[in-house]
Amino acid sequence: MRRAALGALVSHWRRRPGQLATLILGLALATALWSGVQAINVEARAGYDRAADIARTAGLPALVAADGLALTITDFARLRRTGWPVTPVLEGRVRLGGTWVTLRGIDPFTHPLAARLTPTGDGPAGPWLGATEFLIAGPETAAALSGQPGLPPLVTRSDMMPRLVITDVAVAARLLPANAPISRLELTGEPPAPVPPRFALIPAPEGTDIRGLTQSFHLNLTAFGFLSFAVGLFILHGGIGLAFEERRPVFRTLRALGLPLADLVALAAAELAVIALLAALLGLGLGYLVAAALLPDVAATLRGLYGAPVSGGLTLRAEWVAGGLALALGGTAVAGAQSFWRLSRLPLLAAAMPRAWARADRRNAVRLAGLGAALVLAGLAIGAWGSGLIAGFALLGGLMLGTALILPLVLGLTVAALSRGARGPLAQWFWADTAQQVPGLRLALMALMLALAANIGVGTMVASFRQTFDGWLDQRLVSDLNITARSEAEAARLRVWLAPRVDAVLPIWHVDQVLFGRPAEIYGVADHRAYRERWPMLAAQPGVWKALHDDQSVLVSEQTARWFGLGLGDALALGPDWAPQVAGIYADYGNAQAQVILGLETLVSRFPDVSRLRHGVVIDPDRATDLRRALAQDFGLPAGAVTDRATIRAFSLGVFERTFTVTAALNVLTLGVAGLAILTSLLTLSAMRLPQLAPVWAVGLSRGHLARLELVRALALAGFTFAYALPVGLVLAWVLLTQINAQAFGWRLPLHLFPLDWVRLAGLAALAALASAAWPAWRLARLTPARLSQVFSVAR
Repeated sequence: MRRAALGALVSHWRRRPGQLATLILGLALATALWSGVQAINVEARAGYDRAADIARTAGLPALVAADGLALTITDFARLRRTGWPVTPVLEGRVRLGGTWVTLRGIDPFTHPLAARLTPTGDGPAGPWLGATEFLIAGPETAAALSGQPGLPPLVTRSDMMPRLVITDVAVAARLLPANAPISRLELTGEPPAPVPPRFALIPAPEGTDIRGLTQSFHLNLTAFGFLSFAVGLFILHGGIGLAFEERRPVFRTLRALGLPLADLVALAAAELAVIALLAALLGLGLGYLVAAALLPDVAATLRGLYGAPVSGGLTLRAEWVAGGLALALGGTAVAGAQSFWRLSRLPLLAAAMPRAWARADRRNAVRLAGLGAALVLAGLAIGAWGSGLIAGFALLGGLMLGTALILPLVLGLTVAALSRGARGPLAQWFWADTAQQVPGLRLALMALMLALAANIGVGTMVASFRQTFDGWLDQRLVSDLNITARSEAEAARLRVWLAPRVDAVLPIWHVDQVLFGRPAEIYGVADHRAYRERWPMLAAQPGVWKALHDDQSVLVSEQTARWFGLGLGDALALGPDWAPQVAGIYADYGNAQAQVILGLETLVSRFPDVSRLRHGVVIDPDRATDLRRALAQDFGLPAGAVTDRATIRAFSLGVFERTFTVTAALNVLTLGVAGLAILTSLLTLSAMRLPQLAPVWAVGLSRGHLARLELVRALALAGFTFAYALPVGLVLAWVLLTQINAQAFGWRLPLHLFPLDWVRLAGLAALAALASAAWPAWRLARLTPARLSQVFSVAR
């Protein structure tokens, strides 16, 4: 009996292969986007874990000289003989070829990092101990150093931080400036006695929490993946519901023949589980392809914005595979729960009611709207009284899901109003028939609304960021040319050589510090009108530039002010006896580090060892080309040491565009899934609408005219949905710009409006609606008169 019952259930899919295909494709696409996003996130987190493993060994407590004198190998040997577990570290910033890097030399005999960094990858595979010399670096750093003369062979490791190179301490001593002292003596175990008198013990550095820095980025990707999966579940819910309603006669017959209800439910569940498993496996394969295509851009974004060591290669990991399978099966169970509940309560003689299933009553729409309003209010409450990224994304979730649930009522009221105001019988019938289609299309239209709102919101955020970033670059790039010397002596000669040839020489000198556990950059600026006229200040005290050069005032970036809770007039502790006042706050978009600006004289006096190699020059653009030629021919500076404003600007904008490549791709994919949802719903309804269309055909309206009206109806509903999604998307953009960005990065961005982008998106929505309605309309146009006439021969 069970075998025969299963055959009867499966026979439905042989008669409805298109319905089966849409079920599988809808769930597969939803699973693909979700699993692809999770594969990217898992790969990134694996990179963070590898880097953290190295960081735990690299960042150790250390001894430094308390008297300010340099540490020597003699100090190391004496401490080792007295039982101190120390190992020498020689570290400094050095220009290798055309790239500035932090070079860290360690002792392979005593440093625990040597065992973890056994050379692997593309470089030599020999051990640390021996004649082989090598430099270990991340992929981008290794690529930048590749081919540079005079360097040892390079070993590439994906778990290395950008712009960090690790090597043997002897190799580091040769590459760093002559007679560079030992930076510190790191402890590899518990100290045996109190700290010797001429030494000071400093704790292990806290380091940078890469997971915390990138939390917003991964939450953003996860939100997109979940949105796409939710849209796919709309397709699945509609398809499962229709299939169950169409098979009510089969269920009724099987029950009448004696099949227990429990067995019927179990067989239907097994059938759906097999479909879900096939769709999930297909989705995982597609998700792997999506992740492989997007991961290089994601890796470049994470390395560029956050310094996160993420490789561009994808590994098939059980974590995201199992997660994708579980979510697909769980989502199928959720999408089919209502249908199984109806099946479990099915009366033995219940008739099939596919049309009644498709037409939800107005009270149901009102209940959905009430639930949606509650979700919107809950999101607003969390956003108002909560804090952090989770609260921000809860606000977004409440707004998006709540407004989606309100949409069916709004569309129903809109179409009903148009129906009441229509003139002529055809127009009245058209709008009345449209009102009857809204309940059957509501899930697809909710999916379209979510996709459109996400496109509008994220597109507005990206465009606002692009416009703000573009203007900010014009202000921030004060120098016309940036020039980097190869040594301090050459830098001193360069300043003398440049002075009569340019309008101004602006040193670009800075030191790296740690402020309140965060990495920070402290820059010094010259007293020049270029800064006063162009620097992108957000808030400043009167006479800020004059006060900056008196040793008691500083400027801080916007994110520094947010992270440390600083405002104008607050004191910022930069040393044991030095806490200058914050005189101004400026915009510093795209920088994951805190940044402080001092007067140049203050920087040099407070940090006398600051590197003085980089300089900016202000010069008439017409003379810039001649100056570059003279720097190469007369002064002997290599061409790679000089960069112009246009090059820096183009590079920065290129990084920006690549950063949002993934977002743009997910926007398009989400809109595509929503279009598939509309197609599925229209195909579902087209099989049930013959009783409504046949009378209109019978009174003289041609099949081609009916097909054209179907296209017009799809366009009208898509247009109404777009009009509803537009304000929702703008609110989404406002939350992203003012709330999420502030929590994630420390800066807020102004909201700019881009009506031309809305027109383009409206056109895409219209194309998606037309493409989705084209097949059902074509089928309607090709219906035979005999098929339409059959409607009148059936008692209804």
